[in-house]
Amino acid sequence: MDYALTAGTVDVQYDDGQQRATAALVVCGELTFSSVVSEHVARISRIEPYEAGRLYKRELPCIQAVLALGPQLELLMVDGYATLDPQGRPGLGAHAADALGIPVIGVAKTPFHTATHATPVVRGSASRPVYVTAAGGLGIEEAARIVAAMEGPFRLPAALARVDKLARERVQPRTGA
Repeated sequence: MDYALTAGTVDVQYDDGQQRATAALVVCGELTFSSVVSEHVARISRIEPYEAGRLYKRELPCIQAVLALGPQLELLMVDGYATLDPQGRPGLGAHAADALGIPVIGVAKTPFHTATHATPVVRGSASRPVYVTAAGGLGIEEAARIVAAMEGPFRLPAALARVDKLARERVQPRTGA
């Protein structure tokens, strides 16, 4: 499962008081996300207001802004759900897959009441799972295997923890990663 491909994780953090956001991208060279190729941060000065049930309208433009700074990806991982129910109601990940034309894995830290199809994945010594969904032609079982095998000993894979810190501006992007 460690075959080479260009995969990335993204995360977006908002400063609603200022109507701006910070989007981060960690690019890796294989499915375990163990070798970081590059890291990118985009600061978005104007964001859409939050609309319940339509997070993608706010988050997708931020994701597209940071993706424009990195290489073309073959797989993307988002913090959240790809699909929101067993019938495939699109979540952020499905909207991203449609817009980008690549498979997207959604990794959520909390259960969503209609996402009964999400595959719980317990990593490391964690007692609580992350919830995995997929879109863009990738099966949910394969997505769960990828998340289970990702680098890092904790509940949240290392690449997702890193991109979260970048988006929160707690660390600086590594240059020449």
